[in-house]
Amino acid sequence: MIEVSDIHVYYGESYILQGVSLALNGGEIVALLGRNGAGKTTTMRSIVGYNPPARGTVVFAGEVISGQPVYANVRRGIGFVPEDRRIFPDLTVTENLEVAMLPARAGREPWTMERLFSTFPLLPQLRHRKGGAMSGGEQQMLAIARALAGNPRVLLLDEPCEGLAPVIVENLGEIIAALKGDIPILLAEQNAHFALGISDRAYIIDKGAVCYAGTAAELLADEGIRNRYLAV
Repeated sequence: MIEVSDIHVYYGESYILQGVSLALNGGEIVALLGRNGAGKTTTMRSIVGYNPPARGTVVFAGEVISGQPVYANVRRGIGFVPEDRRIFPDLTVTENLEVAMLPARAGREPWTMERLFSTFPLLPQLRHRKGGAMSGGEQQMLAIARALAGNPRVLLLDEPCEGLAPVIVENLGEIIAALKGDIPILLAEQNAHFALGISDRAYIIDKGAVCYAGTAAELLADEGIRNRYLAV
């Protein structure tokens, strides 16, 4: 579904991504791991279109999308939940979902309001609450539901666990794992224990380059690699 090939990204004079390559296939969750500042968020933003690569390509569903605007990539079917969630604080839960609704895609079960509320059972009881009055965990659930409301073909989650209580993280992991049957997910996360527990494969990014690629089980079994690239 997504193939990133040798992308190079700069912020002004800063050379952030130095030849990152990765792939996301249908029916899987792939984790992108690394310490803070390693390049995880920049990789996600580059795929979506916020920070287009200076070199290299991003291919989505067989189509080169490098350099295309964000709105066009969302319409193509890329759902993105940014690290800061970006929900509308003055809109209710229902209104946040309604403004994100896009038409259903051929051959796929649509993400209706009823399906979203069924998938995220915390949200129905909060449907009239404004986004700015919600807890961090509630906002994260809403942010993911809002991305799904656009009926995407893939889902990109950037640091979904950040700042959340352990019980909320556990609940969130169950929901994300259950989504795999409907939509492939690329998950950028610093919490390796969480990410590897629900992922099929993993990449580790360090100093703007991929330094490890393998199955989640292989990485869980390799304490040396985890200590070298993920330990704080």
